[in-house]
Amino acid sequence: MEYEFEGRTEEEAIEIAARELGIARDEFDVEIMESQRGGFLKKGKTRIRIQVRSSAPVAPAPRRRSENRAEGVVTERKRTLPTGDAAEGEFEEKLLEFVRSTVEKMGYSCKASVLFREELKLGIRLESESAAILIGKKGKNLDALQLLANVYAGRLGREDLRIILDSENYRIRREEAIVKMAYEVAERVRSTRNSVLLEPMNPFERRIVHTTLNDIVDIETKSEGDGLYKQVRVTFRGRR
Repeated sequence: MEYEFEGRTEEEAIEIAARELGIARDEFDVEIMESQRGGFLKKGKTRIRIQVRSSAPVAPAPRRRSENRAEGVVTERKRTLPTGDAAEGEFEEKLLEFVRSTVEKMGYSCKASVLFREELKLGIRLESESAAILIGKKGKNLDALQLLANVYAGRLGREDLRIILDSENYRIRREEAIVKMAYEVAERVRSTRNSVLLEPMNPFERRIVHTTLNDIVDIETKSEGDGLYKQVRVTFRGRR
């Protein structure tokens, strides 16, 4: 189920969403649709779209203020880096085998191992001589494999767990490239006063752009389009 909420900041919008739906922050995914920083005589605004995981019970009434998790307070999750790359338990064994066999059916050899473990996330590392092909243009092949892994995890009864696939540290390198690109586009928009529509991106990449430019007073960002791969429009709004 998808819902949209609005707040002065991303944190406030998430807090409102968690409070009104009566669910914990870990029970839904967040996509920033629009981000406008406040200025003189103008309040900031951030519009988010959240997708509630199927296993999360949604209640119409807000929870008590004392329940910090339900209030949408974003806390840093503890990431556990495995001492070895072997699977722990039947679920991880089946998931790694599914990823390996899927890649092999594509015609490529691959080794799948555990990259990290979090409360509601599991990272999987793909090692292959054909890593560039598995990653694909702008990571689309990797995203497709990741989607399949998440669907399979759901069939194993873990709809609450998000599976992250990575290869050759692509996710980190891609994030750094997007941050750099976002700042460059913001400077171009400021100098030309013309908006710029970025290339289609997945929700994770769009959120990086929104978050990166949210602190720039005279720049606004807004997602446009339908489907998984939307575009972000970067606009100059002037100083207030």
